[in-house]
Amino acid sequence: MGEVANESVPESAGLELESDVDAFKDERLGKRFSMVLAQLAGGTAESIPLACQDWANAKAAYRFFANERVNEADILAGHFRATRERAAAVGGTLLVLHDTTEFSYPRENIGLLHPSRRPERSPHPLCGISMHSSLVVTPAGLPLGMSAVKFWTRKVFKGTNALKRRVNPTRIPIGEKESMRWVDNLVETTALLGEPARYVHIGDREADIYELFCAANDVGAHFVIRSAYPRLAEDGTTKTDAEMKQVRKKGVHRIEVRDANGTISEAVLELRYRRMLVLPPVAKAKDYGPLELTVICAEERGTPKGRDRISWKLLTDLPVRSLADAIEKLRWYALRWKIELFHKILKSGCKVELSRLRTAPRLVNLIATCCVIAWRIFWLTMINRSQPSAAPTVALTQLELELLDRLTPDRSDRAAPPQTLSNYIVKLARLGGYLARTNDPPPGNIVMWRGLARLTDIALGFSLRDENVGN
Repeated sequence: MGEVANESVPESAGLELESDVDAFKDERLGKRFSMVLAQLAGGTAESIPLACQDWANAKAAYRFFANERVNEADILAGHFRATRERAAAVGGTLLVLHDTTEFSYPRENIGLLHPSRRPERSPHPLCGISMHSSLVVTPAGLPLGMSAVKFWTRKVFKGTNALKRRVNPTRIPIGEKESMRWVDNLVETTALLGEPARYVHIGDREADIYELFCAANDVGAHFVIRSAYPRLAEDGTTKTDAEMKQVRKKGVHRIEVRDANGTISEAVLELRYRRMLVLPPVAKAKDYGPLELTVICAEERGTPKGRDRISWKLLTDLPVRSLADAIEKLRWYALRWKIELFHKILKSGCKVELSRLRTAPRLVNLIATCCVIAWRIFWLTMINRSQPSAAPTVALTQLELELLDRLTPDRSDRAAPPQTLSNYIVKLARLGGYLARTNDPPPGNIVMWRGLARLTDIALGFSLRDENVGN
């Protein structure tokens, strides 16, 4: 599994590849989705009326989201297919990042998440929709697209601690718990992408579910999961934490860490790892067998100032035979934060929580549509960092390239820069407010979605001008 992903870049110039007209029960719905997707992409962070520009198109978008024959599976079918094609075009190991997020709305008919923490500011309970998503990325961090998604609402919110006061959660079948979403997404991802041995599924402590480990083993996939608690090990008289205390330090790994104030410091991690037999919880021993897993512990030396001390305990079915293998698995797990960035783009960039749609099914259709838009923004940001010398046509159309050359011309007192993807991504970011100074970091997601919105408006005006001239 140490094979590095191929450096080739899959073609993904526009959103037209992300829609599948045939997935809808009515061809007209498929065509309307393509139009709504393009309008919302051009008006990222704007309301539906502003993105659609007129009442006729806005009304059509509202009707599309409210149509009972439209669901998130239809909306994302084209994107899932495109994800599979992009993954097939990239060789080597790929990572599938899993995480859950919530979208909150001041409604009383969407499913209660929890009461408002500040009732003096919000007189309504915070209601909302939960989304569990799976994002395929390369080991370099380039997002290739989503592979599975689950939406649901809660009528009454009950935290784990409240549940423990009534019943032992380990005795509830996995199919009756929300944690089943982890298993479902892993199985659906495998069915979509095929070649399960290529994919390593990454999850935080919420994914420390024995049924998930067994599901990955059954389909032939791999995983790196952060451990939430000690598990029974070896002959059942000990636990993983006790066994790891007997393992000597295998080496150190130095990383750069940024605290809450943005200050960068170096952290020295002491690494230990060991292969051992991990047993299922006692209540599940009749249904699941033991698994041979590798436990990796990464503990930071000393006590850092201004941030929490790093202490990771990872579980993986992959063998770890050297310090380099252990560091590789740590780097893979560290990429998990990219799915949190994807969720941030959905909320801060697409602003799906500001939508005025009144029902959960309509909001789910809107969020699913915005997932495609958020992915493209994220993809453009990261491909600039992972493949800066690629051809610009993998990300932008010929018209967009010509407009960027006119809108943000290269400085005449400097040598002409190479016509690479990185050069044009910087031009696009400059439309969104990026200053492109010598010591500035690469453009981020915020300036990218601003620049894309402006470029879409300009391209539309340019196209309309050509139509008028032709008449």
